[in-house]
Amino acid sequence: MVTNTSGKKKTAIARATVRDGSGRVRINSQPVELVEPESAQLKMLEPFRIVEDLRDDIDIEVDVEGGGVMGQADAVRTAIARGIVQHTGDAELRDAYMEFDRSLLVNDVRQSEAKKWGGPGARARYQKSYR
Repeated sequence: MVTNTSGKKKTAIARATVRDGSGRVRINSQPVELVEPESAQLKMLEPFRIVEDLRDDIDIEVDVEGGGVMGQADAVRTAIARGIVQHTGDAELRDAYMEFDRSLLVNDVRQSEAKKWGGPGARARYQKSYR
């Protein structure tokens, strides 16, 4: 059985394919163990901390694009968690993920606001002097 899921964070989009296998996790066609920095790698593997025994039974292939390193890591972790829940069809696992961290299953839709004229950023304005 093959399951396709996706995850988003900021401008990063991850698409995961979960199938029965031998525990391989690949991010953009390379093993997750080669992902740098290590903090991003740990974040990507977070869904397996709750279900450690399940990793040996499935293969996960993730394609991720856009955003920065940590945004991509968050998108990948959401895609992997959703894929595992969909692949197993386990409601208890879904509840466990929700209790651990809601963003494992729910996309974080927040985006940075566009810069506007009259100031250095989205909301801040240039200082005004009367004298």
